[in-house]
Amino acid sequence: MPRILAPLLAGATYARLLHLLIGWIFAGVVLMIYPGTYHKGLGEIVVASVAVDVVLLALVALVPATRRAEGVQARLLLLPDREEDIAAESSRSWADRRRTAGWLIGRVVLGSVVGFATAFGLTSGYDLLTGPDSFWYLPLAPVLVLGYGWLVVSAGRLQLAMVVRLLGPSPVERLAEAELRAERLLERNRLARELHDSIGHALTVTVLQAGAAREVGDQAFTAKALEVIEETGRRAMEDLERTLVLLREPPEGAAGDGTATEHPGVDQLSALFDTARAAGSPVEARIEVPAGALPGVLSRESYRIVQEGVTNALKYAPGEPVSVRIAVQGGQLELRCANRSAVGGTGPARLTGGAAGRGGKGLRGIRERATLLGGEATAGVSGDGGGEWVLAVRLPLRLGS
Repeated sequence: MPRILAPLLAGATYARLLHLLIGWIFAGVVLMIYPGTYHKGLGEIVVASVAVDVVLLALVALVPATRRAEGVQARLLLLPDREEDIAAESSRSWADRRRTAGWLIGRVVLGSVVGFATAFGLTSGYDLLTGPDSFWYLPLAPVLVLGYGWLVVSAGRLQLAMVVRLLGPSPVERLAEAELRAERLLERNRLARELHDSIGHALTVTVLQAGAAREVGDQAFTAKALEVIEETGRRAMEDLERTLVLLREPPEGAAGDGTATEHPGVDQLSALFDTARAAGSPVEARIEVPAGALPGVLSRESYRIVQEGVTNALKYAPGEPVSVRIAVQGGQLELRCANRSAVGGTGPARLTGGAAGRGGKGLRGIRERATLLGGEATAGVSGDGGGEWVLAVRLPLRLGS
């Protein structure tokens, strides 16, 4: 019983009834103006009234703002579970105008049915309950009220389904919106990786330099440490500014200056290695990549991968030598970063089995970068008995292959 009565007591039911009756009122006003009800048969009145209603509604639907007005009204009175299911935008295509016309005509037809049912039900119910045999019809009153209530509930739900289908996004628009959300999510993940790699590296170097300066206590060493901290912080601020530029939404049609969103590439790794050497970790680097051989995106992502590898070495094995090799072989770009941070089972050695995806966020980010570029990444203790922790990444030179 509660399931039967609850919809009849809901405010949404009567808000939807008001929306239905607006369509009935429109049809009634048009009928009174033309064709009228005098000196005409019922069939002629119905045919003429329907023809005039359809023409008028089709013409009104051609106005782009009509779709927006109907969407706003439907949101206020039909009370959908999610407002985004009903668009509140002007028509942008002929398909939008056709769907708007279909909605207007369907709304008036359904509203007219409910309106005439309301008028006929009230008058008929009044006649039955006030006539000479009203005593016998009195037990039917609850049934009539319940039936009319559920007519309104059903018509309101039907109208809500109509408006979602005709004023809501089309299947193509829904697919485009889903793709846009996916792209935004991927972009957010990419920016999160950028911040993690850049700021994480800067903080690691800063902590190591500050700690070493405090321990050594030499004025010249302290001055050099402060210089490295300053330079590292400046680069981190530049990376942060580049990321913030991407997060901001520039005005439509505005063009950037082309410099704020530039990212470091393989050609700027020497500065990264100098920072690591200044932090006390010797870096042996071999970059065997011809100038201009790497696409821009591959160069940028390679820089971030090597940066994360060097950062891990500084974090988990400060002062230990780091070996980096970047080479092009067999149509692939091979990145290898090795150090002794895995000795004793500490640091990133918690990654086992050579999987790059079962460690910290940095190594997981490396795996994601490699996967998006069509490559692969592995990390773990070297199998040659040397006790080195090796990060190895292979990326195709032709993206998408």
